[in-house]
Amino acid sequence: MRYLLVGLGNIGVKRRALLGERCVGTVDPFNPSADFRDIRDCAPDRYDAAILAVPNQVKLELLRRLLTLRKHVLVEKPLLFPDRETAQDLNRLAHQHHAVWYTSYNHRFEPLIELLKQELDKGTVGRIYHGRFYYGNGTVGNILGSWREEGQGVLEDLGSHLLDLVGCLFNCVGTDVATWSLERHEAKTIDHAILATADRRVVIEMSFLSWKNRFEIDLYGEHGSLHLRGLCKWGPSELLVHQRVLPSGVPREHRESRTGQDVTWQRDLEYFEHMTTMGETSMENDWWISSVIQHAAVST
Repeated sequence: MRYLLVGLGNIGVKRRALLGERCVGTVDPFNPSADFRDIRDCAPDRYDAAILAVPNQVKLELLRRLLTLRKHVLVEKPLLFPDRETAQDLNRLAHQHHAVWYTSYNHRFEPLIELLKQELDKGTVGRIYHGRFYYGNGTVGNILGSWREEGQGVLEDLGSHLLDLVGCLFNCVGTDVATWSLERHEAKTIDHAILATADRRVVIEMSFLSWKNRFEIDLYGEHGSLHLRGLCKWGPSELLVHQRVLPSGVPREHRESRTGQDVTWQRDLEYFEHMTTMGETSMENDWWISSVIQHAAVST
């Protein structure tokens, strides 16, 4: 598959390196090293699919144009819709032109997150009583004055990843999510937030004010618990499986760790290419994440 890469910032450069010779052109109106300034400058017959690594504000217009050209599109997260009608209209357009879009959430392809999903599906810890997802970094200073300060901040950036994982791990895309806390400590946008599923069983916390990068999942169930720490892009990651001892006592522990190259981007690309053969878009997941973020924004 031949790709047109739209957006040559940090993520775009990463994507270009991964694609190698399959990247037949790059588009960026601000980066002078790009091949083109506008996607209209590249002949459609030169590429089969496009990757949108662009600011959120221009994604919908570009997606519509590419789908009309019958091009498959991988969209860097998040893809935010103003309403469900817009999402459905784009979905109809995709089917009409036999094209697919997929919004990339590469963390679901972390080796230990995939293993955690397997443990959940096997029922290793039984019925889940409660859980917590946390994603934090210290990048608040980097977003000040940039386009990323114009939207919903950490909700869009880190929160969309966490929502995707909750939906994926628990097969609960579409579930109601409540807003517990939204803070603007150093940015004019949201730089720290806490959400929770409506039944209060899963708490979702995200922050641009965590000066040491942290990614944590803790899930407690009737037969034990699951604890994940870290992401491949930061170095070693670890998954602990605790088997409950009755009536009480120190649980039996199984520990898995992973280190080395971050494979999530390659697996994510492979998944996108598989989706192009299935003919389905990621609309439902995108709309659910959009609606949760919209609801949270109204809460401010």
